[in-house]
Amino acid sequence: MAMSDEVLSLRTLGWRWPGATEPVFDGVNMALKAGEHVLLQGESGCGKSTLLALAAGVRVAGPGQVSLLGQDWHALPSVQRDRRRADHIGCIFQQFNLLPYLSVLDNVLLPCHFSTVRAQRAGASAAQRQARAQALLEALQLAPALWARSAAQLSVGQQQRVAAARAFLGAPELVLADEPTSALDEARRDQFMALLLTVCREAGSALLLVSHDSRLAVHCHRTVRWSALQSGAVPSLGGT
Repeated sequence: MAMSDEVLSLRTLGWRWPGATEPVFDGVNMALKAGEHVLLQGESGCGKSTLLALAAGVRVAGPGQVSLLGQDWHALPSVQRDRRRADHIGCIFQQFNLLPYLSVLDNVLLPCHFSTVRAQRAGASAAQRQARAQALLEALQLAPALWARSAAQLSVGQQQRVAAARAFLGAPELVLADEPTSALDEARRDQFMALLLTVCREAGSALLLVSHDSRLAVHCHRTVRWSALQSGAVPSLGGT
């Protein structure tokens, strides 16, 4: 894999909680190429969410290196990390993290308030950005009748789609998704994943999806099992 193709690179990455005698993980090596969809699969509590926080530059302490688009997170002060994250990463959180008092449409448009890069990609004018947000909601099959409602009035499945639309607005190079289907039954899980990946391909974003659910592997280019990641034996493209 050429360095120029890498969106995200983890090199000998480790994490130990303050005061702990044993690391949560150590020596992790992993890379995502542009447009690649990868499932990181492991049991609940194994450290997947912590790894996502390190990948996003939310946490930076610990051994190893995390690079986004060739820039080492550790080399940046916190303000620049925040800016780079806003410009280049979309996040789908396990609890969605929507602002409950804002409308659906305003929640989706939030990245444009924090990143001029993503605002410009979404559209040259406010009207164009709103049209792009609406197009994402339509692609994720959220009815227009819901767009003016507050996020607090939505069902879990509806909130999930709003969170996905927000993550992809402005076509970030990388989207990180933390257990995005954990609250869904099998039928709704597969429907959501199909919609999610359609939007992901259209945006051209790389996707790192972490989940305990191995059934999500069919939706991704490759699967990395947590046990293999810990040993450093990361499967090649197409492996499971």
